[in-house]
Amino acid sequence: MIAMRDAMRAVQQHDKGDVVLTTETGIWAWEDVLKDEDLHLPIPSMSKGSSVALGVGLAHPDRRVVLWDGDGGLLMNLGSMVTVSNKAPTNLYPFLFDNGVYAVTGGQPVPGRGRADWEEMAKGAGYAAVFSFDNLEDLTTGIDQVLATQGPVFIH
Repeated sequence: MIAMRDAMRAVQQHDKGDVVLTTETGIWAWEDVLKDEDLHLPIPSMSKGSSVALGVGLAHPDRRVVLWDGDGGLLMNLGSMVTVSNKAPTNLYPFLFDNGVYAVTGGQPVPGRGRADWEEMAKGAGYAAVFSFDNLEDLTTGIDQVLATQGPVFIH
């Protein structure tokens, strides 16, 4: 598993005035990595990251929108994956941290932990592209391709 702050730093190096949204999973980590406070939107409500990011992406098609979300939050709003794909914002890049727990509420295991196939769910929902990384080196070398791909792009 990739440490959240390390992943955020790797992606932030490619920031081009991105709007960055973080759910409760990433708010605390992003504040340590933060480059432009004016373009950071914390979302302190579980399960709303993908829906809010979709709205921001549609409202600001001229900016790349990066979402840092957790598996527990997305699991609570799986229907948003189909909605994102249906609206197809080309500037949306949701990064999903799959740690198998509800991290901010005490570490309770999420349903389907270790069995849910996030890549297949994203493909089945209709995302334009899906990427998966399980180590920092691969993320660091693959991030250029990810961010050059027209979205919505799901990154696991």
